[in-house]
Amino acid sequence: MITPKKFKPRLFADPEDALNAVHEIYESSLDYLRTGFQSYIKGAVPDHKIVAHYPYVKLSVENPRRRDNRLSYGFVAQPGVYYTTLTRPDIFHHYYLQQFRLLVDSHSVPLEVGLSNTQIPIHFALGEDFHVEQDMSPEQIQNLPYVFDQPDLSVLDDQVPNCTYIPGPGEPKPLSLFTAPRVDLSLMRLRHYTGTAARHFQNYVIFTNYQFYIDEFSRICHELMSETDNPDIRREREQYSAFVEPGNKITANRNLADNPVTDHPGAHLARLPQMPAYHLMRPDGSGITMINIGVGPSNAKTISDHVAVLRPHAWLMLGHCAGLRNSQSLGDYVLAHGYLREDNVMYRDLHPSIPVPPLSEIQLALEKAVSMVTGFNGYDLKKIMRTGTVATIDDRNWELRAVVHQNRRLSQSRAIALDMESGTIAGNGFRFRVPYGTLLCVSDKPLHGQLKLPGMADAFYRERVDQHLQIGLLAMALLRDIGPERLHSRKLRSFNEVAFQ
Repeated sequence: MITPKKFKPRLFADPEDALNAVHEIYESSLDYLRTGFQSYIKGAVPDHKIVAHYPYVKLSVENPRRRDNRLSYGFVAQPGVYYTTLTRPDIFHHYYLQQFRLLVDSHSVPLEVGLSNTQIPIHFALGEDFHVEQDMSPEQIQNLPYVFDQPDLSVLDDQVPNCTYIPGPGEPKPLSLFTAPRVDLSLMRLRHYTGTAARHFQNYVIFTNYQFYIDEFSRICHELMSETDNPDIRREREQYSAFVEPGNKITANRNLADNPVTDHPGAHLARLPQMPAYHLMRPDGSGITMINIGVGPSNAKTISDHVAVLRPHAWLMLGHCAGLRNSQSLGDYVLAHGYLREDNVMYRDLHPSIPVPPLSEIQLALEKAVSMVTGFNGYDLKKIMRTGTVATIDDRNWELRAVVHQNRRLSQSRAIALDMESGTIAGNGFRFRVPYGTLLCVSDKPLHGQLKLPGMADAFYRERVDQHLQIGLLAMALLRDIGPERLHSRKLRSFNEVAFQ
């Protein structure tokens, strides 16, 4: 009988040694589960349940004082024992290493690494590209829960990010926002919704609600991957390693002589997934991921719930909106600095009465990008851009309500634009401590008789998509230059916060 390898808890003063131990435990657990599963689908019936566990990291701090108080993460604020389970060190290697280093540097105490009591569900052990039931008989499928652990909803909730988790007596405090099973579930869901593996996602994410933006983004990315003899253009293109499309189709950058990434045709997709993702990759993960989330707050919450576990450094909403002011023109930009959140999907996790503040670094980067791309500066920028409150609602046909009901809340909130996704994206960014921002483009003015109709919309999109996308890409480059240390603002952190970013 094959039995899982035992690991005693170990203390590490060196963060790299601690992370190597995490890799060892995790890979051993996966090997055990996968070996058992292969025997099971070949007909072997074990007389015991095949169980393996996630690794954990634990920190015990008596004196929480730290040498550098500028960072908003990487430390614990109170004495005590802190703990989290870990998963997929192949994806999170650099992230875990940074968090480990910050904790050791902040508190000068060793990290404990060991084998947790949290079981790894067989679905998560087999990975995003494996369908558990495809090679099994109906009887094997029926007996699967008796042989292998299944996902357990009791360890998959968002109590920690929602600030509702209270450790029981003697229980350690959380080190991170998400447990390992919660992360694994989101990695699987990302594959399902976006058609790409989680390992391709980059640290700067743009959400959009129109395929026009995706088409232009794909065109730009394919051009960046093509070889050029112009040395200036070549230097610009060399910062990217590959472009990944749904189905995990990979186009490697032809300008890199020693590019470790190679072309891959990917899996054929008969149709695009619900929210397709496209990744302009950099070797250090600081490239840009763009996702067409479609229309509505439900999609916006669904995808951002899962992208959040990847701990991106920023996400932006680039989309279209209804302009609510007479002074606006079609094609004008709206930089959100507040949100009237009537999306009706976030109220259980982040009540609409809780303010979602603007983040200065994001706001300044977006404003600067608009100025640089359009050529308008200073006071002249007001000719094409308004800053104010964006109303996010859940009814696309809001124009059909009685006028007095349409206008009351919009007028009271001083909203300058209305859409169906921005408040949700910003609200989930605030909830999950991911820096967020919104730059919209006015595509219609229903309150002033300019409705979005097919012919008008097509002409508008052709004229504005390219410029709007260029602004978004430039804003992400500016945010990358600022650096994650400054982007992860104290505004996003509560007074009883986890240490991991």
